[in-house]
Amino acid sequence: MAITDEVLDRIPVDPGVYLFKDRGGEVIYVGKAINLRSRVRQYFKGGDERLFVAAGFLARAADDVETIVVPSEKEALLLENHLIKEHQPRFNVKLRDDKQYLVLRLAPPPSSGPPRALFPRVEVVRHIRDDGARYWGPYHSATSARETLRLLNRHFQLRTCTDHVLETRGRPCLQYQIKRCAAPCALPVTPAAYKEQVDDVAMFLGGKNDQLVERLRGRMAAKAEAEDFEAAAALRDSISAVERTLARQHVVQDDFVDQDVWGLYREGDVVDVAVLFVRAGKLVGRRAFHAREQERPDPLVLADFVQQYYATGTFIPDEVMVSWPIEGDAALAEWLTGLRGARVRVVLPQRGTKARLCELADKNAASTAVSRRGREDDQEATLAKLQERLGLRRRPVRVECFDIAHIQGAEPVASMVTFVDGVAARQLYRKFRVRSVANDDFAAMYEVLGRRVKRASGDDPAWALPDLIVIDGGKGQLASAITALVDAGLPLDSDRAPDIIGLAKERDLQGGTAPDRVYLRNQKEAVLLRPNSAELFLLARLRDEAHRFANTFHRERRGKAALVSELDGIAGIGPTRRTQLLRHFGSVREIRTATLEALIAAPGMNRRAAQAVLAHFASAAADAAEGDAGDAGDAGDASADPIAAIDTDDPIDADAPV
Repeated sequence: MAITDEVLDRIPVDPGVYLFKDRGGEVIYVGKAINLRSRVRQYFKGGDERLFVAAGFLARAADDVETIVVPSEKEALLLENHLIKEHQPRFNVKLRDDKQYLVLRLAPPPSSGPPRALFPRVEVVRHIRDDGARYWGPYHSATSARETLRLLNRHFQLRTCTDHVLETRGRPCLQYQIKRCAAPCALPVTPAAYKEQVDDVAMFLGGKNDQLVERLRGRMAAKAEAEDFEAAAALRDSISAVERTLARQHVVQDDFVDQDVWGLYREGDVVDVAVLFVRAGKLVGRRAFHAREQERPDPLVLADFVQQYYATGTFIPDEVMVSWPIEGDAALAEWLTGLRGARVRVVLPQRGTKARLCELADKNAASTAVSRRGREDDQEATLAKLQERLGLRRRPVRVECFDIAHIQGAEPVASMVTFVDGVAARQLYRKFRVRSVANDDFAAMYEVLGRRVKRASGDDPAWALPDLIVIDGGKGQLASAITALVDAGLPLDSDRAPDIIGLAKERDLQGGTAPDRVYLRNQKEAVLLRPNSAELFLLARLRDEAHRFANTFHRERRGKAALVSELDGIAGIGPTRRTQLLRHFGSVREIRTATLEALIAAPGMNRRAAQAVLAHFASAAADAAEGDAGDAGDAGDASADPIAAIDTDDPIDADAPV
């Protein structure tokens, strides 16, 4: 069954969940919508920039769609999470592991009851339950959670033994001997005294360290006044431990609430997501996730991560901050509020400290992408997709991109950047000065490609021919490049010839930017690449790098041209005398009008040098007068024009490595 217009018209307009299935009946994507018909139609009709990508991958893979109507958007969100867990669709985000973050659990002691309730202990657990206990965390690693637990046991003396040991032991253990437990298992510890320690631990874990220090100091003073110096010393050590913890913690937010801050980084269809844990205004940890084949827009991908993460039963903070607008954020906040039992806000900050925290989360996601294992597999998959999408003859392991840069024909240059295995190989970058033409991009591309192929005839492996050549431009630039390769003696149908394409970013009729188009040899229509696809990401990154490299070289050439002075062509006036003359007279105009005696009197000058300066400017003035009389249209001293003063046959090797 194909998804036709008739099928789309029968979809209800109510809120609910839709399931796309392939030809085998397997669920490949699950989504939710307020209006099911409108949302599903967007996947196949286009017109929505966010869902343009979806029209690409679902149109090829989906063969049927099933819808489930629910009463509200919140119910749709709940059902979506359930169906994603049940079917594990390949186009939905899936968290790579199902384990929960570590949290610390402490049950509040009642006024009466069995010893296990009167003398609770701090435990490291993975699941938060509705059992009346207090939970703190999550901790991004087991090491940090257990280090916090060791600190608590060292200074607050709560029991560490199990409930069974507590009820069966008859004498204190080693923990009591080293003063890390009050031994309620064997000694007459009052529940009130033990509750004080429990409250201290709760304040410490809750980030109320300033109040805890004041509380401990008061008790220490009371113990010292009662001459219980051993207990006072123990409290003193606890105060020192808390103060050291305060010194290590940095406040990143002046709103002392618990927050999770979500950031996202994309490389084509590979997405890395990071969540920062801010507790009581302090950044305490982070966690990162990774997903492939995610061509959908960033807000939808991030929303999937957020929903699945909190659906696993992990700790839910007061605020969930996101760096992208999430569709249905009100329903998400309502759902999280129901799970937590207290109000939860979903925030998209625009400025201030919260916005900077979101930027930090994005940077953490980018850092994770750079350091993550498996990047080579991602790059290999990208090259395979590029080969398949463009019909290349071989895997584009080595790719070169060429770009031309100039301003109205002045200082035309070209760049060649090289990617190997999808990664920039900067040692293979090359730059060219265009020598044959000034203001003709097509001819410039012809010249540069001819010189590049000529270099490949040698034995230098750095100039070996690539698997793919990318031209920054449309049909015209591509045609010039193809002609250059053929004229240079490289038949494009031979086995050793590289594939060649043109990559153009065109303008639509309204003046906006149209999607990138790829022009292929012997193919009239351009290939339209999907946004957020791996192949477009690689080509766009290659083109942007070539553009940057060409512009950098062009600015260098313009800068050198701008520094050319009228004094440079005068015999006997070297860099030192030129500098001294400019400092003494202030400008070339003052030097031009100076007398012989004034020039001789200038620092570093003599009569012969002064006469050479006068003769030079006199000759230039005569040439200018002759040009005016003949109405030549280009009168004036050519040396006065910085561009005209450049030697275009500069013997420096323009093809030298960077």
